[in-house]
Amino acid sequence: MKLITFSHNHQIRVGAVLGDEVIDSLNNPNIPATMLEFLAAGESALIAMSEQITSSKKRLPLTEVKLLAPVPKPGKYLGIGLNYPEHINETSAEKPEYPLFFNKQTTCVIANGEAIHIPKVSDKVDYEGELAFVIGKRCRHVPVEKAAQVIAGFTIANDVSVRDWQVRSPTWTLGKSFDTHGPLGPWLVTADEIANPHHLNIKTWVDDDLRQNANTEQMIFSCYEMVAYLSTVMTLEPGDVITTGTPSGVGVKMKPRGYLKAGQTVKIEIEGIGVLSNSVINEPDDLACY
Repeated sequence: MKLITFSHNHQIRVGAVLGDEVIDSLNNPNIPATMLEFLAAGESALIAMSEQITSSKKRLPLTEVKLLAPVPKPGKYLGIGLNYPEHINETSAEKPEYPLFFNKQTTCVIANGEAIHIPKVSDKVDYEGELAFVIGKRCRHVPVEKAAQVIAGFTIANDVSVRDWQVRSPTWTLGKSFDTHGPLGPWLVTADEIANPHHLNIKTWVDDDLRQNANTEQMIFSCYEMVAYLSTVMTLEPGDVITTGTPSGVGVKMKPRGYLKAGQTVKIEIEGIGVLSNSVINEPDDLACY
């Protein structure tokens, strides 16, 4: 199923998308109100949502709700770098011996349809279309062969990167964490709907220009290897978001540079999931708060 976090009549809750309708969970005590609670509830929440889908109750037109990021406030947002050979080649980097992880601060997360900001401090803003997966069970020391069991589902991520700020720290965190630079969505497709996450076409457009065109089978480290590696170090929890790396075609390596500009739209499509689309605007003047 396609799970969503959405707003309707000023109330935020979890639902599911079926065609052009939203299955509404309002006043169903068996369906948790937030995605983190839903994922933590596990099988019981999925069963309750399935029952809600098969009933004819509480359906809303998709056009009448506001989609939020499927996991608006993940506990962790971890990304892997240099996970596609052609991207490594275009950056002239060396193939990593171990998975190369970095943090994106969770305040960067926005939804499908929301705007990516070009910050006042840089015009070197780049896109990175990526498959993301979301953890569904609290876990530690997960072997590769059992890693699929702890993945709740898959979504689309745009690992927006401010390239000059990215190189200011070896961890990349500053350049990866600007507000609005973590688009996720449009929904979370449960793992049972994705037969093989390592054989999905992924494409990124800037306006009508196809910039990235690859398949997740090209990834160096699989989703399951990432789970095993990360869970060796830390406890993974329901709602944690992990992105799987971007293929070649990023703007920083174009000639001339293909950085994002206000007025453009970035669209990322992943087979079996859908399309994540975000406009690009200059950072508004009224965001300072202190």
